[in-house]
Amino acid sequence: MPKIKNAGAGRVIFKRKIYDKLLEWKRESDGRSALLVEGARRIGKSTIVEEFAKNEYESYILIDFAAASRSVRELFEDVSDLNYLFLQLQLQFRVDLVERRSLIIFDEVQLCPMARQAVKQLVKDHRYDYIETGSLISIRMNVKDILIPSEERRVSMYPMDFEEFLWAVGDRVSFPLIRRCFEAGMGVGQQVNRKLMRDFRLYMLVGGMPQAVSEFISTNNFRKVDLIKRDILSLYEADFKKIDPTGRATLLFDAVPAQLNKNASRYQVSGVLENARAGDLLELIAELTDSRTVLAAYHVNDPNAGLSANKDLARFKLYLCDTGLFTTLMFKDRDFTENELYEKLLNDKLSANLGYLYENVVAQQLAASGNELFYYTFPTEASRHNYEVDFIVARRNKICPLEVKSSGYRAHASLDAFGEKFSGRILNKYVVYTKDYAEDQDNIYLPVYMTSLI
Repeated sequence: MPKIKNAGAGRVIFKRKIYDKLLEWKRESDGRSALLVEGARRIGKSTIVEEFAKNEYESYILIDFAAASRSVRELFEDVSDLNYLFLQLQLQFRVDLVERRSLIIFDEVQLCPMARQAVKQLVKDHRYDYIETGSLISIRMNVKDILIPSEERRVSMYPMDFEEFLWAVGDRVSFPLIRRCFEAGMGVGQQVNRKLMRDFRLYMLVGGMPQAVSEFISTNNFRKVDLIKRDILSLYEADFKKIDPTGRATLLFDAVPAQLNKNASRYQVSGVLENARAGDLLELIAELTDSRTVLAAYHVNDPNAGLSANKDLARFKLYLCDTGLFTTLMFKDRDFTENELYEKLLNDKLSANLGYLYENVVAQQLAASGNELFYYTFPTEASRHNYEVDFIVARRNKICPLEVKSSGYRAHASLDAFGEKFSGRILNKYVVYTKDYAEDQDNIYLPVYMTSLI
């Protein structure tokens, strides 16, 4: 698949890693399961699935349930006669379906629950392959009255990661070097690290939403990129009102940067919604995280290899799925000219109190690499303050704590105290920072652009 190409009407197709997962599903499943591609809106799900259909099948039909006619939707209310269903689809979409060589795509499938329920019969019939996409408005909200097909395999899609961003801007060399150095436990060199950090800061500003990346490549204009991201944020907020007409979901989403800025040990719901407690909003938080627009890191009460079994659902932090959107959300109610983050971050003059930008991008990289997000706090002996480990991941029946540093990295008291407290459980301790790879007897100092390789 090419790095980038124009698909007409101004639409650009970027190389995405999920394409290989689609190929793997097609080869291994051989029509015995449908694939559900989940993710937030505007991350490129429909584009990459349609490109996959064009490249890997003789023909395909894409049914966009956000725009499908009533007559198309009604076809799925009764699937007792599949010959009739397929005949109608071929007539209405003017496409000839070829047995075992055609794909049918259910785009935004959550908007037509009966189509999703029909997947069971369609897969059993085995004539064609099926891919579903779902986004933003929780798929769970639209399945309470249907039978979820067990023949459905799920795969999560995220905004473009740093390697995909480098591919988009024409750099196929840097990330293989990053990977080799990480695997060898060695640095890339100060000069190369400075160059990679400049590229990574650019990635943090533009983000990984394909439309924003395309605008940046076309115009090299941050203002125009920011307008694209504002449009995406407005789209998300409009959809949140469908999840929760009271507006609480929108308020919780908009407050993510301010909550991280407080440097508190949890997202303080009462600071956003008066008299509310996190425990009372677990379902709403679940809807937000299901939308994949936000990432939730849960406090783990007993940090060991079974992290999921020890998470506290009422103690969490929220991050945005895309750090580029994060930089825009912080200044959403002001003009772009007031967004000093672009200049400060690009020139590596970010103040220490804005270091949570790096925390967000670490969360984004860990999640896109398949990790659930967990953190841990515990009291200090000498003061009323707590130690806090920003992230913990499980590896080989051990745990790896991460402390994120945007500036001064020599002091990492929380990581040190955690290491003393749980030394027998730890595989590696990481200080994630902006300088080159280094090691001492206790810690691995990891440049932030290597986070996805942990």
